Amino acid sequence: MNSHASSESASPPEGNYPARYWHVEDDGRIRCDLCPRDCRLHDGQRGACFVRQRVGDGMVLTTYGRSSGFCIDPIEKKPLNHFLPGSSVFSFGTAGCNLACKFCQNWDISKSRDMDRLMDQASPEAIARTAASHGCRSVAFTYNDPVIFAEYAMDAADACHELGLQTVAVTAGYMHDQARREFFAKMDAANVDLKAFTDDFYFRLTGAHLQPVLDTLVYLCRETRVWVEITTLLIPGHNDSDEEITAMSRWIGRELGPDVPLHFTAFHPDYKMERIAPTPATTLTRARQIARDEGLRYVYTGNVHDPDGGTTFCPGCASAVIVRDWHRILDYRLTPDGHCTACGTQIAGRFEAFNGAFGPRRIPVRVRAV
Repeated sequence: MNSHASSESASPPEGNYPARYWHVEDDGRIRCDLCPRDCRLHDGQRGACFVRQRVGDGMVLTTYGRSSGFCIDPIEKKPLNHFLPGSSVFSFGTAGCNLACKFCQNWDISKSRDMDRLMDQASPEAIARTAASHGCRSVAFTYNDPVIFAEYAMDAADACHELGLQTVAVTAGYMHDQARREFFAKMDAANVDLKAFTDDFYFRLTGAHLQPVLDTLVYLCRETRVWVEITTLLIPGHNDSDEEITAMSRWIGRELGPDVPLHFTAFHPDYKMERIAPTPATTLTRARQIARDEGLRYVYTGNVHDPDGGTTFCPGCASAVIVRDWHRILDYRLTPDGHCTACGTQIAGRFEAFNGAFGPRRIPVRVRAV
């Protein structure tokens, strides 16, 4: 049973924040109930994510209000192609991660145990005010997985909604049910990394398991109004076979529906897999064709220049309704509520009037702490 930090617990060190999702076990250890790692902690110990720590008789989040940096990005970079296309999103993350991906593309942030790297501090209200003042339509919790800084992300989401901003989670979806329900109740959109479609891959290369991620996707698509897109990083020789891509595409179509966008992105050698070759463009094109042949309507390629693979096509008349190259929108042919201007077919997603694209810029931003 999940519980919250008790007011009778020892006071956390300055800068730490009382965490949710834990309980005390019979042997006196605290078990973290946030994710399926189920870390069991003695006093002073940190979980596998390194940012959730037992202090006395409670648990604290050590990165609340502290960020690895703030930037304004195009929403397409998350990647989200069907959520407020062309808009800018205020993006930030903290440090640490609850997965141990050997191929992590943000390892300097997600694997960091150096809390001094978190030089930027900001309250949830300051984040929302800064995002709004820069004309952003949404705030994304990204760079590292927001699951592990859930309390901070949820409070920031509340502050964003107060100012009319949307919220985006970029996550691996590795969560327990209660935390999952409370966290995603605060989110308007999510891009979920489905890193592969075998448990063997998850266990060997991420230190996790596949089923909890599938459970998160099913929950989001069947039980919430969160707009969901999926990203799979294709790693040569590990998760790029025709058989695995076919099985994954069939599962998505059957369990989530054919309108959930799927992004196949290119791997670049990094972290502990520097000897693996980059993903060939032909692999992405092949995967996209397999998924489309299995009935998925919106399949994209990413981390490459591929206008055809980045373009949204109308499932009704096959017209190109949003033409993209990388994170740049080259042409836009949808009504404000997301209908194809050629045939009137509704395109799945969350749309507003299109007044030009933010473009592929990345703008670092400083936030006043309070």
